[in-house]
Amino acid sequence: MKNTMFYQVLAMCLMAQVAGADAPPASESETWLPENSFTSGVEGPAVDGAGNLYAVNLERQGTIGRVTDKNKARIFIELDADSVGNAIRFDAAGDMLIADYVNHNILKVSMSDKRVSVFAHDDAMNQPNDIVIADNGSVYASDPNWPDSTGQLWRIDVAGVTHLLEAGMGTTNGIELSPDGSVLYVNESVQRNIWRYDVAADGNITNKQLFFQFADFGMDGMSVDVEGNLYVARYGAGKVAVLSPEGKLLREIQLSGQHPTNITFGGKDGKRAFVTMQKRGTIESFINDVPGSDWAKLRAKHQ
Repeated sequence: MKNTMFYQVLAMCLMAQVAGADAPPASESETWLPENSFTSGVEGPAVDGAGNLYAVNLERQGTIGRVTDKNKARIFIELDADSVGNAIRFDAAGDMLIADYVNHNILKVSMSDKRVSVFAHDDAMNQPNDIVIADNGSVYASDPNWPDSTGQLWRIDVAGVTHLLEAGMGTTNGIELSPDGSVLYVNESVQRNIWRYDVAADGNITNKQLFFQFADFGMDGMSVDVEGNLYVARYGAGKVAVLSPEGKLLREIQLSGQHPTNITFGGKDGKRAFVTMQKRGTIESFINDVPGSDWAKLRAKHQ
């Protein structure tokens, strides 16, 4: 894709400025907020252009919380019509998209006035779970059916029209794009598979391949760094696994809790990882050796 070279150069610049020649390994995980600040539905998470961290279900179900620093969080908005958020991502305009798994919606929040609207809706969705936004504005959504251990995969175009890409999958959950947008990763929690697809110019996907399979425990959300490494929340294992773009397990980062649900990157240099923790109702954080891809793209837009 035409932006490939830009992100390769950006990644090299960030690594030179931030990581240095002898980058340290990931630090030990620390608790970022008091336990039970969130419900057990804590998910998201995502960082905006100003560096604020957001996650769903702060204090009670149906809220979106904003975390401005360690031990500093407050409710940003409350969703209407019994909606409950799961994943959060920010689009190119800086607005927030939320997977509303209760009402089969992808919601959009105008960050300027906090107005919430329905960006996309489809009754054929089980429950939109995790989402990722391509550079062209397309949204990809995982759609698990937990009782049946099955799932679907959707693309939502810039007009909010839904397109079913694949049905009859395993329990689709975590979803992520490579930094240049040429590869889509989708995991199946129950089956422990991570699938890799090539992304065409029109947003459709081809060439499905098994990227990685874990022998134990489940999986939840995923994120990538500027080098294209994939970070996988290992639900039940209490770890974040790091996979290379070639599908090699590089390392695992131990967490305090056993049930991570998702991960994103932020902080002043993009290397601080934030991991939502279901059973603890909190967020854990560690310092990584490489900045996150979403953070790098936000940084590029605000420079």
